[in-house]
Amino acid sequence: MNMKIRRSNRLVDLTRFLLENPHKLVSLKEFSERYGAAKSSISEDLSIVKKTMSEFGLGQVATVPGASGGAYFAPKYSKENATQVITELVELVDDSSRLLPGGYVYLSDLLGRPEILRKVGQLIATQYLDRDVDVIMTIETKGIPLAQSVAMYLNKPFVIVRNSSHITEGSTVSVNYVSGSSKRIKKMELSRRTLKQGANVVIIDDFLKGGGTMKGMQSLIREFDANLVGMNVFAEGEFSGERLVTGCTSLIKVTTKEEPSDYLKAEPGNFLTKVFTEADN
Repeated sequence: MNMKIRRSNRLVDLTRFLLENPHKLVSLKEFSERYGAAKSSISEDLSIVKKTMSEFGLGQVATVPGASGGAYFAPKYSKENATQVITELVELVDDSSRLLPGGYVYLSDLLGRPEILRKVGQLIATQYLDRDVDVIMTIETKGIPLAQSVAMYLNKPFVIVRNSSHITEGSTVSVNYVSGSSKRIKKMELSRRTLKQGANVVIIDDFLKGGGTMKGMQSLIREFDANLVGMNVFAEGEFSGERLVTGCTSLIKVTTKEEPSDYLKAEPGNFLTKVFTEADN
């Protein structure tokens, strides 16, 4: 756009642009040229958008001073909005018909719904608002939609760990790991071109039980001389033994029992207590 437009229209498009380009720094000059308005007017517009985003608990508009500065939008759920979303997720999962053999829970229908993925992606991105993250990692296949959503809201790439070799991946690094629940030895691989040395990585997956898969991805990160920033799952299940990983953040927690009758109970995971402090109350 290079024609001058009305302020009301400018505010709408400015908000849309920020929402669709999270964590992208845009200079006042670029906004000024885009809307045919003075930089002072753009600054006033950004102040209005910033206040609105904050009041509705959607995120924060940050400004960076200086010649190379500008403004960017960082998606962030308020504690109130996060609690509401997690309550909705608990209600959707709290259904004994979702119980699968081995204490697993059927989640594929939920993780295929765009409105849920958008909310979950923004929720998890909130946890890393002030952290240095370079890449999101997940393992094929159920964690892919989650990882993609988180990557979008953090504006970072995501990589997919494979269970077997793919010729299109080129040379790979592989590790053997022990499944936390079945105790079987498995293998996972990641293309050598995918992860850079020193990269800061967040692991995303759909379900945590024994932690073997998470442990395997941790091993891969070490093989690349990269750094683990955090681990997140959509749901955390019960596990009778000792988990192979600690420190994972879950949105919901499920308690299951196959005998004497099918039983599943869903409740909030540790996300709210890990991400929000008393200062947010």
